[in-house]
Amino acid sequence: MVIRMRSTRSHTRTRRAHHALREGRFLSCPKCKEPVLPHTACLNCGIYKGKEVIDVLKKLTKKERKQKEKELKAQEEEKREKKPLDAVELSKK
Repeated sequence: MVIRMRSTRSHTRTRRAHHALREGRFLSCPKCKEPVLPHTACLNCGIYKGKEVIDVLKKLTKKERKQKEKELKAQEEEKREKKPLDAVELSKK
């Protein structure tokens, strides 16, 4: 007759010690500041390594496209406002 292996609390808990979930690793997109997984293109703006690889506006309807363009323009304006002015830009103004 086979001897039954016992599954004690300590055996069960040591086995389950490696079942913990890790926190996701996200970066922020340099253009739109949305959270993005590393080594993937941003689904919000379609940028990867500084180049547009996905045409995000192509899949949208006309109404959604206008709204998206407006959002992207607003984000660029905010980015320009936050940037400190240097001597060349001050001379232009």
